Order: sequence, then C-alpha cells, then structure tokens
Amino acid sequence: MIANILALINKHATGIKVLVWFLITQVIYLTMLLVTIPKVLTHAGEMKLLDMMPTGYDVDYVKMLFENLGQAGREAYLYRQIPLDLIYPLLFSISFSLLLALILKTITKEGSMVFYLCLIPIAAGFFDYLENFGIIRILVTYPDFSLSGAKITNVFSILKSAFITLYFIALLGSILALSLKKIKRRRK
Repeated sequence: MIANILALINKHATGIKVLVWFLITQVIYLTMLLVTIPKVLTHAGEMKLLDMMPTGYDVDYVKMLFENLGQAGREAYLYRQIPLDLIYPLLFSISFSLLLALILKTITKEGSMVFYLCLIPIAAGFFDYLENFGIIRILVTYPDFSLSGAKITNVFSILKSAFITLYFIALLGSILALSLKKIKRRRK
C-alpha cells in the first residue's frame, strides 16, 4: 500500500501539478490566517487557538479558552474556522508531498528509500484531522467535554506540529542537496 502511495505521488509530481496544488493550498491557508482565525480570535482575548499551539496545551487552557470565546466565538470556531481546516490537511498533504517528490526526483533515483520522506506531510495531515475532530468534539460538547478527550487532542496537536517540523527539515535538506548538485554540475 505504501509503495502504491509513493508511486502515485511520483507519478503526479510534475511542475504544473505542484504549482496548482500549492496555490490552492495557499489560498485556503491565507483565508484561514487572514479571515477565519482572526474572526475567532476577536472572541479569545489574548489566547491562541488550540490548532495554533505547536507545543501543546493543558486541560485548564482548553477550559479557559472556550470560556473566553463565549458562544459567539465557539460558533465562529466551529462553523467558520473548522470547515476550512477540514479541507486544509488534505491540500497540505497533497501539495507538500508532491513538492518534495518533485525535488527528490532531481537529486536521486526513483524508488530510492529517500522518497519515504514524501509520507511525512501525509502523517501531518492525518494528525491534523485527528486534532480537528478532537476540537469539534470539545466544541460540540462544551461545557461538558471529556478531560481525556482534551488530553488526546493535545497529543494530536503536538504530533501534527512535529510532523510539520520534520517535513520542513526534509524540504530544506532536499533544497540544499539540490543546490549542491547544481553547483557541482556548473563546476564540471
């Protein structure tokens, strides 16, 4: 199954497809950053949203945030921010897997073990979905949400952030390797 996923990624990792997927992803991301997240944050005081806390949060923070948000803020979170954030992980997974595969194709042979790095954004997207489902559950059941559910959602938030960080390290490493390969070619 993993080999099939990697083959599919490699097949579609072309310049135009990467560009199209990347642009669509960035439009959704910018909409969240510039429109929906600020709308929710107007109700949060100085607090950050759970999805914006890469090092995690505790149950007391969740309680305080959801209390500060009030009914209008929780509704903005659930009905404005979350719908876009249910689209974004899929777009992130696709566009960033394709981008990394496109770069890797130029520096190594297809079928190389290094192509497994293309699975990192898929893992990040998977944990982003789990985080989103946890946040939805907390929003829907508030104020009677499960403490263990909030703790598990925190774990998903941290795992999402960890895989996103790993991805960008892999991307930067790949760009560096590509740059070094081009420098070596020019010297020959």
